Amino acid sequence: MNVIFFDTQENHKNLLPLTFTRPISEFRIGILKISEKWQKYLQINTSSNITEKYLQKKYPFTANDKNLLINSALLPNQQLAKTISQIPLNHYLEANGEILAIHTERIENQPIENIDLSKLSKINYEQNFDIIKKLWHIFQLNGQEIEKDFHLLTQDRQSMPISSTNLIVNPQNIFIEEGAEVECSVLNAQNGYIYIGKNAQIMENTVVRGSLALCENAVLKVRTTIYGPTTIGPYSKFGGENNNIVVFGYSNKAHDGFLGNSVIGEWCNFGAGTNNSNLKNNYAEVKLWNYALKRFEKTGLQFCGLIMADHSKCGISTTFNTGTVVGVSANIFGAGFPRNFIPSFSWGGAHGFIDYKFEKAIETAKKVVARRNIKLTEIDIEILKNIFNTEKKLT
Repeated sequence: MNVIFFDTQENHKNLLPLTFTRPISEFRIGILKISEKWQKYLQINTSSNITEKYLQKKYPFTANDKNLLINSALLPNQQLAKTISQIPLNHYLEANGEILAIHTERIENQPIENIDLSKLSKINYEQNFDIIKKLWHIFQLNGQEIEKDFHLLTQDRQSMPISSTNLIVNPQNIFIEEGAEVECSVLNAQNGYIYIGKNAQIMENTVVRGSLALCENAVLKVRTTIYGPTTIGPYSKFGGENNNIVVFGYSNKAHDGFLGNSVIGEWCNFGAGTNNSNLKNNYAEVKLWNYALKRFEKTGLQFCGLIMADHSKCGISTTFNTGTVVGVSANIFGAGFPRNFIPSFSWGGAHGFIDYKFEKAIETAKKVVARRNIKLTEIDIEILKNIFNTEKKLT
């Protein structure tokens, strides 16, 4: 089975700035990335993508004589995976006007909107399913995804033993992978699940109220407080108070400060004492910047915090307003509240922004990834250059 994930143009634009640097299938929600979930449900080892042209070098497209195309924003479950795996050739699955999957013969690398569906037969899907259409869906759906991924990853497996120095509540909902270290902490899985990934570490006096997904090689610093459902992606270091956040990976908030109802990309860093608001003083509905609309849109939420895309940083004691969107490679610092929308490659704070010089941004990015023994490739630099050149057209 040759599986190809496709980004619709609508979903790609609505999920900016997180889609600036990755296809939607590479979003982490729960424990796993969306592509990793599907690979496990469908029992396959590889997949490819139909996405923006400037991303294809890093996330390639591979077609065979028969191809199963899956909407990259679609979150799998057992029933949905079974249905999609059984779609007959030259048929497609649709629900409420949304194309969920297509089983077709050889296909060109082209936007999914260009495919002539009139040559295929339609199957209506009438069961429940979840799909990420808006940025806030990521933290809204994170709890159910941690639970699904927990069972997917731990079925018929035995957790590593939990040290007796910890206070444990409901241990059957806790799973610790090989090499993980957890000492002198509180793990309360009474109302959720706690997954501690390979070689992850929870330092002393940390309090976790699940659900929590602490991924491979991630660290919770001394006295960290976690309110679930929260995901800390691989190789990230987090401290302070964190409530219902999703961190894709390789990002740091190593010091005290509050972060709630937020989504953080990769290679981000928070200065000591950084805080965000996730609730307006008047308890009003939160609005969030939408790149497709080029304006703020209503979320229907009372609690909504910070969306920060890859490579963005903020200095010591930065304070973010409720419902703030930060693009790629922004550098934010200084006293006061910066505005609620900060475009990519912005440099400044509450008193105003200027353009972050591209060469300086790349110089910093190289240093940051090198700390994890990773090289910023020429392909990565090309992607960032494309964002630098196109962001102003989108705002």
